Order: sequence, then C-alpha cells, then structure tokens
Amino acid sequence: MRYSSRREAILKILRDTKSHPNAEWVYAKVREQIPNVSLGTVYRNLKELSDAGELNTLETECGSLHFDADTSPHAHFVCNGCGAISDVFGYSEDTAALEKSGYRIDGVKTVIYGLCPHCVKENKAHTRLS
Repeated sequence: MRYSSRREAILKILRDTKSHPNAEWVYAKVREQIPNVSLGTVYRNLKELSDAGELNTLETECGSLHFDADTSPHAHFVCNGCGAISDVFGYSEDTAALEKSGYRIDGVKTVIYGLCPHCVKENKAHTRLS
C-alpha cells in the first residue's frame, strides 16, 4: 500500500480514539483536517487499512460497522443499553481443540453483548422504582 496523506490522517484519527467509531464519525473528523475529502474516499481507505491489517473491524448485531486501530489481541463488549463499545483485554477463546483437529487459526474476533456497569446500575434503579 503506497503512502496517502488522507489514509494517514484517517489512521491517526482512529489511533487517537478509544471509541470504536463508524465511518461517518471518521468522515466528520477527517473533514475537520481535509475539508474536501469525500465520504467515498474515507470508506475506501478504511477498507484498505482493514485489508492491510492496520485496523480491526467490528460489526454489531444491528449491522453497524465500527473501526478499531488497536490490533492487539482483545475482545469487544457492546452494551445493549447505551451502545457503548469497550475493549476487553485478557479474554481468550480456547482454540486448542480446533488446532488439534487440524484447523489453522489466523485470528479470533469475540464480541460480547450485555449491559455495561452504568446501564446495570441504571437498570437496577429503574427496577426498584417500579
């Protein structure tokens, strides 16, 4: 992949956030730096960065695609209450049985769904008021 100032701007924006944004959010941030950038350019560069292993993608159950510049091994937690996406480090799925059966594991994407601590607290508060 050859150098592109737009691609570098996109990658820097993603490396500077922990929020797991979607393409529209990235587009808005890139436009602050490069006003004439098109949404198509952002989408194309996000795909190229993802294909090159510079970004991880995360598709939520609602079909929304999010991007993560942290490519280290980790899972994601998606809150069903507020929609927040969090990194979960130290969580691993045991792939040893698959490998023993002859599979070659190139990577694992784990997405855990539930309620974040804030929404759990809010849910308990609402339950007590009912």
